[in-house]
Amino acid sequence: MGITVIGLGSGDERQLTLGSLQILEQAQHLYVRTALHPVLDFLRARGVEWASFDEVYEQSSQFEEVYEQIVERLLVAAATAEVVYAVPGHPSVAERTVQLLRVRCPQYGITLSIEGGESFLDQAFLRFAFDPVEGFQCVDGTAVHEGLWNPNLHTVICQVYDATVASEVKLSLMRMYPDEYPVYVGHSLGVSGAEQIVQVPLYELDRIKGYGNLSVVWVPKSDDQRLLNRTFARLREIVEILRSPEGCPWDREQTHQSIRKNLIEETCEVLDALDNDEPQEMCEELGDLLLQIMLHAQMEDEVGQFSAHDIIQTLNEKLIRRHPHVFGEAQADDAEQALQNWQQIKLEEKRRRGVDVAAQSLLAGLPRELSSLLRALKLQKKASTVGFDWSTYEEVVAKVDEEFAEWQAAVAGGEHKQIEDEFGDVLFALVNAARFLKLDPEAALAGTNRKFETRFAYIEQQLRARGLDFSQVTLTQMDVFWNEAKQQEFS
Repeated sequence: MGITVIGLGSGDERQLTLGSLQILEQAQHLYVRTALHPVLDFLRARGVEWASFDEVYEQSSQFEEVYEQIVERLLVAAATAEVVYAVPGHPSVAERTVQLLRVRCPQYGITLSIEGGESFLDQAFLRFAFDPVEGFQCVDGTAVHEGLWNPNLHTVICQVYDATVASEVKLSLMRMYPDEYPVYVGHSLGVSGAEQIVQVPLYELDRIKGYGNLSVVWVPKSDDQRLLNRTFARLREIVEILRSPEGCPWDREQTHQSIRKNLIEETCEVLDALDNDEPQEMCEELGDLLLQIMLHAQMEDEVGQFSAHDIIQTLNEKLIRRHPHVFGEAQADDAEQALQNWQQIKLEEKRRRGVDVAAQSLLAGLPRELSSLLRALKLQKKASTVGFDWSTYEEVVAKVDEEFAEWQAAVAGGEHKQIEDEFGDVLFALVNAARFLKLDPEAALAGTNRKFETRFAYIEQQLRARGLDFSQVTLTQMDVFWNEAKQQEFS
């Protein structure tokens, strides 16, 4: 027994081959995936009878479940009889049931034969009048995501059954393309008397009527540099050009060490932008930081070590591996449990790399470039994981008082090195207090710095407004302006 799959074409009976028509007319057991296809009216007029699977669509809300049920029914029928199965378009283009049959038929000892048929792509190339050799991709409208879109390619989106799917497609496209970008919707392409092609701006994609089983969307390729500049591929290309012999002399001469400080500076500028809560500033500064990463990646790419794509792959694999509660079967009911999973997986990774975790200090692995406040916080957090920690906040406060008294005593003693050491102990104890209160000491001090800058700038502004400079006023007068600035913060 066996199954013969026939493609009904994209909608017009003239697209049927003579051989396919003969198979359809001679079939004793003919099934069609859906009766919502124009060719079936033609077959009905010729006395051909069939059974459709449209009721399966009505019983399930998930397309994959529908396809699984259709295939299961076909396999059962083919166990005792020769079956002909007709699908819209070409059997090998956007036809999930045929893909499943290719896998299942050999498992059940059923012969599978597939006959061609004109696909919707043939009509799309013809009616939308573009040449796929220019660069082309076909996308399933029910499974869109941001990473699919490439403005360098013509894109045909199939399976746009209704306005809901069209809305999902639109929202995804708008992550890459401007709202006004022209797109084309084709209904019943190639079907005489039913074909309709509509051009609309992208934001109106889900507002037009007529979506159905024979609807496709065409997004033309673009040569607009502003649009191409939104792609990662263009960024990598620009950095490669800058480092090339024909590129920028300065960029070409740089090494990892020569631009090392730039990475730190750009990171600090990103942090400032985050603290200022200015989205446009954040966008620009994050881009500057990304440039530093791309330059380092390009340097290694030039000597064949790794590329930007390797960085992305390594990061993606790490994120998936370290989030088994998201991408696997592990459980994490809160942030603390998720962090414990992460730390345990990091230890396992070290072991696989041959690191003797037992012999390694618990405090090892902190970057040298961390600020002292942040390093202190991380050291304390690591020590606390094995119980080396205060039990209560009151104990921490007592330690702060103790260290402060020791620092005052050192100041009275006048020995510089001891004063410095004891001052460091005070800061370390204060970081402990911040940790118990779930504060970020780095952020707290940064906030105080910003307050100082703002208030001092107010003093300068008031002096300038009065035609004065600092040599002409006393500290008491400056304090008046300082307190005015404080009052404005709370008003």
